[in-house]
Amino acid sequence: MSTVSIRHLNTSTPDFEQAFHRVLHWSAETDHAIEERVAAILADVRQRGDAAVLEYTARFDGLEVDSMGALELTRDELKAAFEAITPAQRDALEAAARRVRAYHERQLQACGLSWQYRDEDGTLLGQKVTPLDRVGIYVPGGKAAYPSSVLMNAIPAHVAGVGEIIMVVPTPRGERNALVLAAAYVAGVSRAFTIGGAQAVGALAFGTTTVPRVDKITGPGNAYVASAKRRVFGQVGIDMIAGPSEILVLADGTTPPDWIAMDLFSQAEHDELAQSILLCPDAAYIDQVQAAIDRLIDGMPRRDVIRASLEGRGALILTQDMAQACAISNRIAPEHLEVSSSDPHRWEPLLRHAGAIFLGAYTSESLGDYCAGPNHVLPTSGTARFSSPLGVYDFQKRSSLIEVSEQGAQTLGLIAAELAYGEGLQAHARAAELRLKPADGSDGVTR
Repeated sequence: MSTVSIRHLNTSTPDFEQAFHRVLHWSAETDHAIEERVAAILADVRQRGDAAVLEYTARFDGLEVDSMGALELTRDELKAAFEAITPAQRDALEAAARRVRAYHERQLQACGLSWQYRDEDGTLLGQKVTPLDRVGIYVPGGKAAYPSSVLMNAIPAHVAGVGEIIMVVPTPRGERNALVLAAAYVAGVSRAFTIGGAQAVGALAFGTTTVPRVDKITGPGNAYVASAKRRVFGQVGIDMIAGPSEILVLADGTTPPDWIAMDLFSQAEHDELAQSILLCPDAAYIDQVQAAIDRLIDGMPRRDVIRASLEGRGALILTQDMAQACAISNRIAPEHLEVSSSDPHRWEPLLRHAGAIFLGAYTSESLGDYCAGPNHVLPTSGTARFSSPLGVYDFQKRSSLIEVSEQGAQTLGLIAAELAYGEGLQAHARAAELRLKPADGSDGVTR
């Protein structure tokens, strides 16, 4: 049995703050060479369109074809992939899709509807919610394939009413993942292209002869994809710039230690920069979790990645009590937050900042990744302090509705004119004043 050298910290020690800061530190700065390369690729795609996309797909993915048409997946091909996977896989995809759709339909009812009202003088005020016309979803390929990401991006877009969903997914050396294509079929993707990297982001953002320009790009990717999304923001909308995956577990010592160890593994196995942290007020329990980690790691196929992640960025932290653990959690603002407690609802009100909160020992984070229902595209790197999970609202926009009545113009016009003169904007003021009724009772219109 090997030992994993994960950090053990104690909030009561004098050097805790310094050690804690070192655990959390992660530079989101992109390598300068990557930034330069991405800028060049985007400029080339913008200028040469399909030809540039074909060239980069051949260079980076080893996939050489004569035309962009060979890189587009037809609806029949997606259907064939769905029919080719095992019955168990089909059932799992459809069950997950039903749950994800049901959750986002409730979300639509809660926050995605238009509304309006009239005030006492008859002025109509409101909000008109309309879906985006066309969105692009980026699905990672290469090291791993993520059919769940297809569901989590495409289904809320559908529920929001988006007219067209364009999927891009890299297929290195032409290797297509059947589950990803099947998920695209189940989720109702409109068109799909086997392209990836910065060139795919550029094609979606600028449009080419073959790939239509979209209004927003969502979905995770590598450093090149993240850099490209950052650069095209403003040309199109984006969901977020995602960093390495994170899990924070608040445990009161009542959950089997093996469960907690495996939950920490579940994020650590993503990549070496992923972060897994345990906060617990029970020192003996932390030792039990460490023992479980050491006992279980050799049985994991991705043990080398898990070990590098835990030893590089992981921590087991002894707190004074669960309340302090909640306070530290709010400082971290994790992507995934498990409250593994016999009474999780006691602590939930204290938790303000997290991408998703998993309540109770039976709620493993992995259930949220695949089939619980809420979206698994979540803010990382502390951005849960000001960001939200991907949702229906990301695929909609809002327009204000204003219809001022004649009576309302008499009140609002005076207010607007006063403020406009104060700002030195005389035309603003006069536009409001022209709608005021003159003292002689005429309509005030100059003929």
